[in-house]
Parts: sequence; C-alpha cells; structure tokens
Amino acid sequence: MTVINVALVQTELHWEQAGLNRQLLGKQIQTAQPGDIVVLPEMFTTGFSMRSDALAETIQGDTLKWMALQARSLDAVICGSLIIVDQGKFYNRFIWMPADGQHQFYDKRHLFRMSGENDHYSAGTDQLIINYRGARICPLICYDLRFPVFSRNKDLYDLALYVANWPAARRQHWLTLLKARAIENQSYIVGVNRIGRDGNDVDYCGDSLVVDFQGNTLLDMDKTPGLQRISLSLEKLAAYRTHFPAWKDGDSFTLL
Repeated sequence: MTVINVALVQTELHWEQAGLNRQLLGKQIQTAQPGDIVVLPEMFTTGFSMRSDALAETIQGDTLKWMALQARSLDAVICGSLIIVDQGKFYNRFIWMPADGQHQFYDKRHLFRMSGENDHYSAGTDQLIINYRGARICPLICYDLRFPVFSRNKDLYDLALYVANWPAARRQHWLTLLKARAIENQSYIVGVNRIGRDGNDVDYCGDSLVVDFQGNTLLDMDKTPGLQRISLSLEKLAAYRTHFPAWKDGDSFTLL
C-alpha cells in the first residue's frame, strides 16, 4: 500500500523571536520519522506579525539554513511559512524543504486585510503542486481556506496542506471549512494551527486536523501541543475517486 506520512506540529510561538522558535521547534520535531512531511504553522518563526520590514529573512537566511539542516538530519520534509523579503517585496511564504535541500515555495495569495496583511505583504499569484513519493501536494496558507476557487482540485492534487495562525474566536469557521475543502475537492486535507496567545493578545486554540476525502476526521489534536503522525493511503483515495468521480463534473474556469 502506498501511504504518505505526515507529522503535524502544534505549538505555542515566541512572539517575534525567530531564534527561540527555531530552538523550540527543533526539539519538537525530533520524533519525526524518515520520509515524513513535517508541517509547521504559519509564520512559525515570529507569529502572525505585520512588522515585515523588521522581521523578514532572505531565502539565504538563518531559517532556511535551519530547515535544510533539520530536513537532512531527519531525512524528512520540513515545511511551513515565514516572512521573506525577495527583490524588495515582503511575502508570507510557505517553504517546502526536502532532505536534499532543493526547496520549493508558495506565496500566500489571500492576505488577511482585517489585520492589515495586505498593507505589509505582497500577494502571491501562482498555485504550487509538489510531487513527493507518489503524492501530489498543494500547500496553502490560513486565509486561503476561505476561497475555494483558488484551491479547486481539477485532478491536480491528493493532499492540501493548510498552515495557519487561525484565532480561537473563529474556531468553527476553521473546523467547518477544512471539511468542506476535503469533500468538494475529494482530497485529504491537513490543517496545522498554533496554540497560545500572540503579542497582539490574540488567542489560538489549535484544532489541527486531518480530514479524509469524505470529510471524516482522521486526527484531531484539539489543544494538545507537540507532534503527531498519521499515514494516509493513496490507494483508498484513488478507489473513492474512481467509485464516485464527482471531480469530473466540476465547472471549467480560468483564474485571472
């Protein structure tokens, strides 16, 4: 059976202290196994900060080096988003770092205007599909979850990864939308959220989830900190999509 192994890391974060967060996460991910996809939250080095000019790193910076070192040491993929400056623009950028160090990235398309993210960051334009050990994976970031057109699965991916700093005040939105995305796209969904309180006094209750292609919850971390692993069967997904091929009847569209 072909499976994909995912390790979800649900954690508190030190506000705007990248070095401390790398130390914290470095300890938490040590139970990951070779081949795992280790998923960290959105802006895992800082928390959800709008101080992009003060906190941004380059793709040659300390956190990318740290991710490469951890991925190589664990023989696993390390992924999550952080604040990146690239050609004078700031991005909330998801980094996919495999063991060989050949990273890929996705820039968050939908910026959370209610916190002013659209004033401090540039929006991405392109979807990313990653091929890994026979699975097709689509990374997305937090507020992207509310916009189903961009994530519409036209037989492009088997698993969507959502990394987030999703506030406890909108917990039901998170739980409901993750299941909706799984059902409508006939794919596995992994949502990794943080816990604790940030420097703006926003509370986060975790609820990191793994949902299958029928909307069934396979893993619910609730408020529990730490790393939890799960194996997802690609054969079960393929069998369901063959038996109930609703994806073939989706509307055609072109993103502008």
